Amino acid sequence: MLRESILDRNAESRKEAPRIMSFFAPTTTPALIVASFLALMAIGRTPAAERMSAAHASIRAADASRHVHALADDSFEGREGGSRGGRAAGAYIVQAIEKLGLQPAGDNGTYFQAFGGMRNILALLPGSDPTVAGELVVVGAHYDHVGYGTASNSYGPTGYIHNGADDNASGVAGLIEIAEAFQHMPSRPRRPILFAFWDGEEKGLLGSYHFLRARPAVLAPFTIVFSVNLDMIGRLRGERVEVYGARTAEGLRMAALEANRQAQLELVYDWEITDDSDHYPFIAANIPTVMFHTGLHDQYHRPSDDTHLVNFGGIEPVARLTLDFVVALADDLNPPRAFRPECRAETPAHRRALESPAAEAAMPPGRKPRWGMGTRSDPGEPHAPVVVRVTPGSPMAKAGVILGDRLIAIDGAAIESQADMLAKLAAAGDHVTIEVDRKGRIVRLEPTITLD
Repeated sequence: MLRESILDRNAESRKEAPRIMSFFAPTTTPALIVASFLALMAIGRTPAAERMSAAHASIRAADASRHVHALADDSFEGREGGSRGGRAAGAYIVQAIEKLGLQPAGDNGTYFQAFGGMRNILALLPGSDPTVAGELVVVGAHYDHVGYGTASNSYGPTGYIHNGADDNASGVAGLIEIAEAFQHMPSRPRRPILFAFWDGEEKGLLGSYHFLRARPAVLAPFTIVFSVNLDMIGRLRGERVEVYGARTAEGLRMAALEANRQAQLELVYDWEITDDSDHYPFIAANIPTVMFHTGLHDQYHRPSDDTHLVNFGGIEPVARLTLDFVVALADDLNPPRAFRPECRAETPAHRRALESPAAEAAMPPGRKPRWGMGTRSDPGEPHAPVVVRVTPGSPMAKAGVILGDRLIAIDGAAIESQADMLAKLAAAGDHVTIEVDRKGRIVRLEPTITLD
């Protein structure tokens, strides 16, 4: 049950298309909690900022454009899984990642994992810390599309090449750029990272399901501790990025917030979990998973999803956000441990209930609220209470606190829970510095109590 705090007392668009369902077999089930992010946030710096500078700079719109133009060329005939165009696209991806020195992690010493006439492409970056050498972070994007389109997978007109420049040549380009960025870091991350290019996504998430059922022998010893999916990241509008799966483990919203310090994108969290992209098989396997997505558009699953509409400059910040998110997970000294099964039952309606404004609290005659704010505790993010009431004219209102903000720190100290927030504010003097999460960005405010 959601609980409100009363500080005034003395103290959605989505990637969807008709698809064929496939059966699921479970696999390993570890997950994460992100305590180290809170410590980093408290001192106000990006993790290993110095070593990330060159990696960030290596992610370039021009390179992403080159990959998208190649993959969305008519010669690949829409990259349908199992088709000659799909195989040609796979060969292009392997050629790109071979140059990066990543280890083949497919079948028989190759990058390919074959299934049903299709092929996943798997490349491994080993970790640097033997104590976590078996804990694998998977970062993936599907490279197939719908070929010439049919009545079951296209919004028409069918019979024409569907190049899928955004869906999902953009995600593949971003993933190649991220894999290359690791080559510009002075040391490898602590945990191993698998770069996975999924095939058969448009036929029912076939590639990612197959990987979880039957991993190649070289990957069998690993335990998958986290997964990240990139799908349709080529149409960034207004700096808005949709984030799915952030409630699959406690603390993931805070992890995304910290990773967003450099990119400064607007993060919009969707609580719905549906089988519409390759994040879903991992969530179904109880593996914490996040997907980044820049939203649907009128060209989705149509021949008009072509390169001239892609925001290549927008791929840069999304890829950098993903890079920072993955690096922090791979380097975390306090690895995530707990998948939240409650996430499967949480819906947009639950989110609206959590964030709905609360009525103004009744105050005794002659009394005024001290800070003028009410919050609710979020069971999925207990260290980020959500603001549901701001009293007009109060210190919080004058400082700029608004409905929907999430308190994350007071006077430089990270908030551990709503009760901890209440205690910190009760012990504060007449002036505090607070940090809030506002749509994925950290905002610092300074409420002050004054005598009127």
